[in-house]
Amino acid sequence: MHRFLSLSLLQLLTLPLAAQFVSDPHAIPHTSKPPVVFLNGFETNCPNVTFQTAFGTADQVLQADGRASLFFNNCTVPGSSIEKLGAAFGDFLSGLQYSDGQAVSTVDVVAYSMGGLIFRSYLEGKQEAQMTFTPPATIPVRKAIFIATPHFGTPVGALALGLSVQADELSSGSHFLMDLNTWNQDRADLRGIDAIAIAGSGGTGAATTPGFDDGLVALSSASLAFAAAGRTRILPLCHVSAGGLLTQVGLCPANAIGIAKISSPSDDTARILLSFLNGTADWQSIGTAPEQNSFLQAGGGLLVRARTAGDQAINPDSVRVMPPAGVAKDLNMSNSEIAYTDLVAAGTETLMVNAGSSSFTTAVALPAGGTRPFVLKTGPHVAAVVPAPGLVSPMVVAPRMIVSIYGNALAQANVTLNGTPMQTLYVSDTQINAILPPDAGVGLAKLAVKTSAGSHTLNVMVEQAYPVLFAGAAANALTGTLVSDTTPLHGGDYVELFLTGLGATTARDGLDYAQVQPTVTIGGMDCPVTYAGRAPGYPGVDQINCVVPSGVSDSQAAVVVTSNVRSSPVTTVAVH
Repeated sequence: MHRFLSLSLLQLLTLPLAAQFVSDPHAIPHTSKPPVVFLNGFETNCPNVTFQTAFGTADQVLQADGRASLFFNNCTVPGSSIEKLGAAFGDFLSGLQYSDGQAVSTVDVVAYSMGGLIFRSYLEGKQEAQMTFTPPATIPVRKAIFIATPHFGTPVGALALGLSVQADELSSGSHFLMDLNTWNQDRADLRGIDAIAIAGSGGTGAATTPGFDDGLVALSSASLAFAAAGRTRILPLCHVSAGGLLTQVGLCPANAIGIAKISSPSDDTARILLSFLNGTADWQSIGTAPEQNSFLQAGGGLLVRARTAGDQAINPDSVRVMPPAGVAKDLNMSNSEIAYTDLVAAGTETLMVNAGSSSFTTAVALPAGGTRPFVLKTGPHVAAVVPAPGLVSPMVVAPRMIVSIYGNALAQANVTLNGTPMQTLYVSDTQINAILPPDAGVGLAKLAVKTSAGSHTLNVMVEQAYPVLFAGAAANALTGTLVSDTTPLHGGDYVELFLTGLGATTARDGLDYAQVQPTVTIGGMDCPVTYAGRAPGYPGVDQINCVVPSGVSDSQAAVVVTSNVRSSPVTTVAVH
């Protein structure tokens, strides 16, 4: 009896250690939850950096939750640009293995400060050459938590005076940050990863304004509003704990508590981590939301690049913002091309670009809650490229998809994708409906709109498939009757669903079958697919036939199509 109790005690003492901090990325213990990879920020003392110096006892907190913790220490790639660190992080992820030799297919990410930019650079495949990206085809990341990440830079970065490539890239208005935030359709995108941000307001205000920064990063820069609303929590903490350089130079107070260095499971940062990783809503009530912050509830920041009508770079003498309320002001410029500012009243802004003897104005909509990037230009301008049935997230298109191109000065435009002409179905001054080429390659592509007044070229992300249903476009396959409340479907009926975005097809038996076969659910139940591919006679339109499952009775039964890991926005059909 005594021997049995001793063995049990030994097991209890040793088993939890297997899921604590893992130093060997090829011997990760299997648990019921994905491993968590931590990324540290800008370091000034690399030889002495450890997981504990960056994140305190975060590994122990996650150990108690049954999670293994790993550390991508950017000091292992010394002196590198953030782009190279992003590539190294990708290599790190691809090499992760469980202790049994099985590859790790899914991880969660906690990224602190510059670590968040390393992670985003990896997501985008950002290269050192300006506006050059090779995004990875697959992303093995389920959830991401950004802690005090300067998504739009920090004014403190400029104090390095060009002595550090990382500090230069971190500086407000850097080319790196402009590229990072305009990589997909001239805006930022997190490729569908479920993410939140934790921002700090515990700085002295010497970096920006009291109550508006963590000693290094402004709230508007750390906010995730550029990617999704309602995904940022603000804590009254500093970028680092007291005693370091930020305290010595007066950016953080003498009693500062670091936002990422966890000391207890009861720390707000730890509670947010555990809640979000475990899929509970508790994180939404910890700290405050941007809507509750006196600065962000009614304002934000701007990051601006200007282009000519022919889509060439402009080096402006000045860029001025005239907000709907308040005083007009000139934007800051840390280089000859990129302009930026903060604490601008939200609403419709008028931006004036002055370059030599020429100038032009553009009206933009600035939402409250964070910083937004804008590419300003005369001539044709594309604001968004979306599937014709409606918006999707992430911003992805697929071969053969019917897309709507929104913007201005688009009348009589020619549209190409990587130089291949796109078939246009409708063209007006503010909208073009067009079909992506069937052989559009997967990855980042160049969509160009050209008129007699100029051109605009921007990146679009092409994936194998992204199904998007046309609302109300469902019919009984046997009768051809459109489905409605008065002509509902029944279990066992064959339904025809019409959509776009199933991607490339292969001809067989007189039909064009989707190369990536989708799945369909109606009312949460499987609708076995009998055909999926091109709708005969309708370019860009796809058709799926499936058998309505028995047991569904709902006048608004949810229909979801999934293909190539992407699920369509929900539409509904009547099933009785």
